[in-house]
Amino acid sequence: FIYTTAKKDYAKKLLEVLDPKKKLIRHCLSQSDCVCSQGCYWKDLTCLGRDLAKTVALDHTMQGFPAQAANWIPVPPWSGDPQDEELLRLIPVLGRLGQAVGRGDGGRRGT
Repeated sequence: FIYTTAKKDYAKKLLEVLDPKKKLIRHCLSQSDCVCSQGCYWKDLTCLGRDLAKTVALDHTMQGFPAQAANWIPVPPWSGDPQDEELLRLIPVLGRLGQAVGRGDGGRRGT
């Protein structure tokens, strides 16, 4: 999933850059899928219809989803630099999270 507070047209252009062959990203949520409160848009992960105990969100600002702050993994903003490998650095962390969820312990060992 891509979940952005950007308008749908911008999100579509972003997907053309990130996944031009449409093989990686299956769904895109945009501003119309966000909650608007006092003129600010934020992402409500419950709209995904998934168990939040098994859901993480990568974002450069926690303001995007204050209601699910525990699901947030901070990443620096992407500036379009093709040498940016920040997300690749998260692969080991995401892999460990995936294994923990697969074990059904939510990452807790020995509890």
